[in-house]
Amino acid sequence: MANCTDAPAAVASDAGVAGIGVLLSFIVTAVVAIGLSATLIFQEARGHSKPSVLRRKLLNAYSDQQILTGIGIQSVGLAKIDSMVPYHFFLIWMLSLLSMAVHNATLLALVHDFRRDWVLRWLRQFLMFVNLALSCVYGVFILEAVTHKINDSTFPIACVWQDVGDNPSANSGGGGGVNVSLSFVGTIVVIAGNVIVFALATWYLHSRSQRFYKTIQIAGLVLMTAIAIGAIVRVSLLADAFASEPPITLRDNGEEQWSFGQLLSVGMLLLPLVSVIEILRGEIRCAPPVADAGDDKQRLLGDSELQSNPKVRASFQPNPFFGSQANLFKK
Repeated sequence: MANCTDAPAAVASDAGVAGIGVLLSFIVTAVVAIGLSATLIFQEARGHSKPSVLRRKLLNAYSDQQILTGIGIQSVGLAKIDSMVPYHFFLIWMLSLLSMAVHNATLLALVHDFRRDWVLRWLRQFLMFVNLALSCVYGVFILEAVTHKINDSTFPIACVWQDVGDNPSANSGGGGGVNVSLSFVGTIVVIAGNVIVFALATWYLHSRSQRFYKTIQIAGLVLMTAIAIGAIVRVSLLADAFASEPPITLRDNGEEQWSFGQLLSVGMLLLPLVSVIEILRGEIRCAPPVADAGDDKQRLLGDSELQSNPKVRASFQPNPFFGSQANLFKK
């Protein structure tokens, strides 16, 4: 059970969610993925028809890695709400926003690839929904922490559901009541923005409409880049791992130390490069990107595509978990 009576003067560091290796892995992945997305989008906008298989494969791998690690670290944070302080909880929320920005930027660049296979498309839709749901839960916790003025305290985040705002030790970290209104409004805006972006990304993933396609790509890329930069700057200025001054006092400097776990987090960035080497060596064949027109009837690597039903919809198609390609509910 969370101790919501007395806030300790200092708390232990948590390198598992705020260590230097963990934060760098998220940041480096975001920079690389958004950079690759930009090159692919602007290459397509300039009318270059030759597809870049290697960059697409690398981008897809980094995007999958980012969204899965984003969901994973958010799950860890929720499992530790009785002991995790709002400082660490907020850092995880920023990493989830970074993960969302990377995935949406990838979606803008590789949408033709994702639309080609209805199972993979709906699997990606499911991951997007899980990431959104977890991010909204985090936003509600942060909102409650700001309301109770314990967002900069050493109380566990679970204490947001208890009346500790009037406790003299609630703001032990100092600054819990500073800019409360701005933090409150900003948190609501971020939550609402996540929902809106998810709705637009869902439409973009499933719709076959080609109106304003390039404009949407470029505008979306600029927006996702701005979100990613904002999250990176916020994490860099707040995290103790980067020798910043956190709003609370930590008992040790474990988040600044390089351990096996931190090295492993950074080392995972090399895994997608293995696939690139295998492609160059001819070990893996990758289907080139295809246009939207008739893309559901294209073949992948010479095999029949799942979407071969002549009654297939032109827009939002049924998911592969129940129903059929022609009917949302009947097999």
